[in-house]
Amino acid sequence: MRNLILLLALTLATTAHADRIKDLASIDGVRDNHLTGFGIVVGLDGTGDDVMSPVVKTSLTTMLKRLGLTVDPTSMKMKNVAAVMLTAELPAFGKPGQKIDVTISSMGNAKSLSGGTLLAAPLKGPDGKTWGIAQGALSIGGFTAEGGTGSSTKKNHTLVGQIPGGATLEGAAPTVMPTKELTFILNTQDFTTATRMQAAIEAQLPGLAKTRDGAAVTVLISGDWKAKVPELIAKLEAIEVDPDVRAKVVVDEKTGTVVVGEAVTLRPAAITFGSLTVEVTETPTVVQPTAPVFGGKGVKTKVVPNTQIKVDEPNNTMKVLGKATTVGDVAAAFAALGAKPRDLVSILRALKAAGALRAELETL
Repeated sequence: MRNLILLLALTLATTAHADRIKDLASIDGVRDNHLTGFGIVVGLDGTGDDVMSPVVKTSLTTMLKRLGLTVDPTSMKMKNVAAVMLTAELPAFGKPGQKIDVTISSMGNAKSLSGGTLLAAPLKGPDGKTWGIAQGALSIGGFTAEGGTGSSTKKNHTLVGQIPGGATLEGAAPTVMPTKELTFILNTQDFTTATRMQAAIEAQLPGLAKTRDGAAVTVLISGDWKAKVPELIAKLEAIEVDPDVRAKVVVDEKTGTVVVGEAVTLRPAAITFGSLTVEVTETPTVVQPTAPVFGGKGVKTKVVPNTQIKVDEPNNTMKVLGKATTVGDVAAAFAALGAKPRDLVSILRALKAAGALRAELETL
């Protein structure tokens, strides 16, 4: 089918590939923490913020004062400086001296941050504490160039950049290692997957796992494991579980993309579809008077509309979809219809309404 990309969620194999618990869930209380900050980027090639920006002037004046230099803000005429916001992630078990990546985003009207260098700036958490210091040259991955006549060229987005390993942690992350039990929080809540996870853990560590609900499985830390919690976590994360998936079809009308999940099935149904095309053509006709009337006074040339309407409705026959129990059968059934993407979306909705499509239909 033209302009249609039919993507299959899994291959046509009858068995699904098991996933590690590490990929299906995370440990309650063990997570990254967001850090934010404000900074100044210097060294720009005339692409910085407006010279009248009070944020840049105030920030730069304060920074220079800390360095022992007093400058009158009103005398500053900067074009190579930009005010930026910093964002980073504090790892769950981050330690002082550890390097983390920093993302820098322009917060003013700078044209580009390409070639800039971030001056030392603190990274703070929601508690207001400084957890790291960021500084370094920005990596942009694009460029902006302007000519004297107003012409310009641009590649990629040049107002957001990164400094790989550009921040140094100043404190240890406040993550506490569990001592009594581990709680695995599923990335996607599902009772079946949670039950399978509990059974897989019980097969290797009998009597320790319990399914709390559809989103959490707890594992008791007992016996010799009390002194070896990191080893216990590593052992649990390596256990493989076959996750259950919902039957779902996702369609994107804008791009003509259809994604069929592995659990989707079809019941037998008869379908007929077609498109009604109405073509309206306007051909204005100029009409001249054939003879003078009352001496030709008041007679004017007129434009008379000439409208032609053409209706095209193809005569499509009824097509029968047989029962499809695998993702391969479903893909073959849809391909056999020969429908265009927009028609296929309508067909899927109709099949869902008729109860023949045994899946959740999601339209982007």
